Amino acid sequence: MGKVRILEIKESVFADNDRQADQLRIRLKEKGVFLMNLMSSPGSGKTTTLKRTIAALKDDLRIGVMEADIDSDVDALAIAETGAKAIQLHTGGMCHLDAKMTEQGIEGLGIEDVDLAILENVGNLVCPAEFDTGASKNVMILSVPEGHDKPLKYPLMFEVCDAVLINKIDVLPYFDFDMELVKKYIHQRNPKAEIFPVSAKTGEGIEAWTTWLKKQVTDWKS
Repeated sequence: MGKVRILEIKESVFADNDRQADQLRIRLKEKGVFLMNLMSSPGSGKTTTLKRTIAALKDDLRIGVMEADIDSDVDALAIAETGAKAIQLHTGGMCHLDAKMTEQGIEGLGIEDVDLAILENVGNLVCPAEFDTGASKNVMILSVPEGHDKPLKYPLMFEVCDAVLINKIDVLPYFDFDMELVKKYIHQRNPKAEIFPVSAKTGEGIEAWTTWLKKQVTDWKS
């Protein structure tokens, strides 16, 4: 039998995306724009946490938000109420954003008056972790009701993130969630990950998180 050519599609797609992501990062760096890619599962409190983050930083940074979802504009409308610049990105059924999609979002948002651009990625702990969006930093939210074993079940997500927010700590008494154990699991996957226990509902821990984020933006722009 003759030989059949085998094309590694997935490898090729990732390689192309990585090149596009690096190019986007360079362009954003030249314009002094810090891009944060925010990931989590559905219901973790991304939008509520973003609203707290914007409230804490809006006097110091010009913020723009890209809300990615399969459909609807609910999240973008919620963010717009904070006074931050916001647009909705519909993924057409895709469960993630790649560098090209992010670049289209950046163009739609307009970054001439933005210091901190935030991409709220599609709610999913698998696909978004596989694609480099061109972000300056990757951040994820793990909520207490999801359980402390998520770093074991979704290792790549924790490996690619520079910071992990453990949200909904206000309900810790009602769940079998071990804070020290989840920190151990996270650092097993990523020893350099910063961990911030927060409550988007009460505001607890938000100051430590936003102080760190503000420093990342300042360092990026310097």
